[in-house]
Amino acid sequence: MKKDISVKTIVAIGIGSAVFVILGRFAVIPTGFPNTNLETAYPFLALMSVIFGPVAGGLIGLIGHTLKDFTTYGTPWWSWIICSGIIGVIYGFAGRKIDIQHGEFKKSDMIRFNIYQVIGHAVVWGLIAPTLDVLIYSEPASKVYTQGAIAIVTNSLSVGVIGTILMAAYAASRTKKGSLSKD
Repeated sequence: MKKDISVKTIVAIGIGSAVFVILGRFAVIPTGFPNTNLETAYPFLALMSVIFGPVAGGLIGLIGHTLKDFTTYGTPWWSWIICSGIIGVIYGFAGRKIDIQHGEFKKSDMIRFNIYQVIGHAVVWGLIAPTLDVLIYSEPASKVYTQGAIAIVTNSLSVGVIGTILMAAYAASRTKKGSLSKD
């Protein structure tokens, strides 16, 4: 059975991509290493991916990062754009058993999600992104693998702290499943 993407999800992809661009341009903390920042866009991407799923997460990461690169640098850096899409998909799959739409975000959900996101960051930024940088752009391996290591730490921390807070706040704002009764 084929499941179509809802209008709500399409709107979320558009708005999510725009917010990703804004956060990626204006809410970053430089690490001191070239083109590597502590990003606030990834915690937001994690929230959107958990709410709307892996397809939406992947598209928000791809579209948002592409637009961010065009508006920041004038040209896209495809290796990291692809990886932003991949990490959005990973967040979406990691959040499949979390029911934050119905006010559920238990400690076990937080721990499980954060284990998956740290592993995802290690694979995406530690392996895929730098390898693509070397293959596509002939970048020096020592530079891009160092950038990847920094991105693993900073993105894991930002998603682990800010992303967890965003998901907890979102869940707290939702009505818990079964909490309403008919008089």
